[in-house]
Amino acid sequence: MSDLKGSQNHPNNLVTPVAGPVLALDLGQKLVGVAVSDELLITARRLDPLRRSNWKQLLRDVQTLLQSYDAQTLVIGLPLNLNGTEGEAAEGVQRLAENFARSLTVPVYLQDERLTSFAARQTLLAEGVTAQEIPALIDGEAAATILRDFLTNLENRVPVFP
Repeated sequence: MSDLKGSQNHPNNLVTPVAGPVLALDLGQKLVGVAVSDELLITARRLDPLRRSNWKQLLRDVQTLLQSYDAQTLVIGLPLNLNGTEGEAAEGVQRLAENFARSLTVPVYLQDERLTSFAARQTLLAEGVTAQEIPALIDGEAAATILRDFLTNLENRVPVFP
């Protein structure tokens, strides 16, 4: 499996402009958090999560979202370990990201998602969401956090090549 640091040093990984809107995914075991930016890449808004099933259904769902929001870029959260190393979860996400890159016509990127669930929970609490309401919104807010990180940290964008 490719090394994240190696991807960052890839000769084609120049800081290139990203076309918006951008669709972001937080790939969970049962649900996929989803968020979308505006065309100017200023805001990120959470959407309803997708149910995680098989690859073909996930691809169809993502294609539908890309078309619905006219998204020009896909970013996927990469679940690195807290120390920055890649575990099984990161390897699985990288494989899926490579499948998306082969199957879609938009550029695909990976974004470090360490601590995004914690940040998403804090954001929801700050918005006045109750503890009982958080489980229904956490996946989408985690995707929105991944998206905001992607939009603001140009040097950490990791393109996925088919």
